Amino acid sequence: MGEIRLERIYAPAGPDDGYRILVDRLWPRGISHERAALDLWLKDVAPSSDLRERWHHDPATWPTFVSEYEAELRDDDHREALATLRSAAVDHPVVTLLYAARDTEHNEAVVLRSVVLDEPVPGVS
Repeated sequence: MGEIRLERIYAPAGPDDGYRILVDRLWPRGISHERAALDLWLKDVAPSSDLRERWHHDPATWPTFVSEYEAELRDDDHREALATLRSAAVDHPVVTLLYAARDTEHNEAVVLRSVVLDEPVPGVS
């Protein structure tokens, strides 16, 4: 498996980003498709709208969000997209997961990276 990096979509694309995947359900405001320089927009791997709206990126509810999001990733609506993400991580030496959230420690890309790498999610015991 290759390296999986995390980056805000608002940061400029770099030559060492490898395969760039946007993992948000909604297109980020103010970003053109050209500037995004995506290889793939995998919106079906993102948290459901219901989960995202309930969470509101509140670090105090991070463990609950992680638990509920991990459960969603096992459901039929997310399973195929997660398999696509895992395949990309195997097929490419570097994959960069892109997200729009301001919080670099508490966002869906952090959870996705941990799930794909089969590692514990940071900040959750």
